[in-house]
Amino acid sequence: MVVGGGIVGLATAYALTRSRPGTRVVVLEKEPAPARHQTGRNSGVIHSGVYYRPGSLKARYAVRGAAEMVKFCAEHGITHRVTGKLIVATERDELPRLHALVQRGRENGIPVRELGPAQIAEYEPHVAGLAAIHVGTTGVCDYGAVAGELVRLVTAAGGEVRCGAEVTAVDRRPGVGVAVRTAAGEVVRARALVNCAGLHCDRVARLAGDAPPVRIVPFRGEYHELVPARSGLVRGLVYPVPDPAFPFLGVHLTRGVDGSVHVGPNAVPALAREGYRRSTVRPRDLAGTLGHPGVWRLARRHWRYGAGEVRRSLSKAAFTEAVRRLLPGVGEDDLVPAPAGVRAQAVGPDGTLVDDFLITEAPHTVHVLNAPSPAATASLPIGREVARRALAALDAVR
Repeated sequence: MVVGGGIVGLATAYALTRSRPGTRVVVLEKEPAPARHQTGRNSGVIHSGVYYRPGSLKARYAVRGAAEMVKFCAEHGITHRVTGKLIVATERDELPRLHALVQRGRENGIPVRELGPAQIAEYEPHVAGLAAIHVGTTGVCDYGAVAGELVRLVTAAGGEVRCGAEVTAVDRRPGVGVAVRTAAGEVVRARALVNCAGLHCDRVARLAGDAPPVRIVPFRGEYHELVPARSGLVRGLVYPVPDPAFPFLGVHLTRGVDGSVHVGPNAVPALAREGYRRSTVRPRDLAGTLGHPGVWRLARRHWRYGAGEVRRSLSKAAFTEAVRRLLPGVGEDDLVPAPAGVRAQAVGPDGTLVDDFLITEAPHTVHVLNAPSPAATASLPIGREVARRALAALDAVR
């Protein structure tokens, strides 16, 4: 049983059907259709893996996953493009971090080319910077379409994807398996449960009787879009040099598969786990966030960074000012609001933002407790790893 019909849950179900044909697999998704949250509300980037610590799960799975995602899209007729991207330093104090990214990219086996201002203009005539690196393996695709194809492949292999099936209770019996009850009163039994519930994964872990070492804290990513008449300002993907203290990549420019140019996101605390609007407040979610000691430690440590993100959220002028660092010719009137996403960020009790993917195991259960970006890129290898662990749990009760 896989709880969660986002791209990681579906990739896990797909891997289960391929690893051991004949295994009965059911995916339980609480929404009316799959991919309604992180999978369907991102900028569609196929990440190269250049940012991530060599040897980490993110580095290994993103590099492998990027190549596999391009191949999957090509084989199944899903719109995609391998565009490459620029990571641009606009201030002198960013240059050492940019050079560190060059080294990290090479350690991860990624082709990286260093550029000066004139070479930046060859790729992106309207982008300004002191120096940049070009990463050739980055691309874009439609992750919603990828999720839809995974649903088709899972069902074709005899699996089942049930939508409108929110898990509200889990009963685990050692040596036997698990039984879950849905909001509709349905009871589903399985020998092993995989928790890929994204924004609610820590809650599902607790329902199963496990104590997750982290709390999911939702961060809303707010996007704008260039008006169509100005979309020619950006040819491909342009990113700033990230701050290594944070898992967020900063406001960047992304030309999607449909030709539109997304700008953003900034990252602000959301007042609900599905808080896609500023006005969305869910007292239970907010109490859970504020009741976690790690949140207060995080706030004390990084309040200046957070204040800047909130300022850009509340002020279009401030957001535009951040965009102008990369794209000087953009004005406030060139930007229109686009749909927001919410990042399910795991935070430790000490206030640490968990930087790597986090997968834990307990009897009859496997929990994916931190799978934000680049999880969509890395979903196929993540799915295989989670499936491997789930099948080991299944074998243990035979």
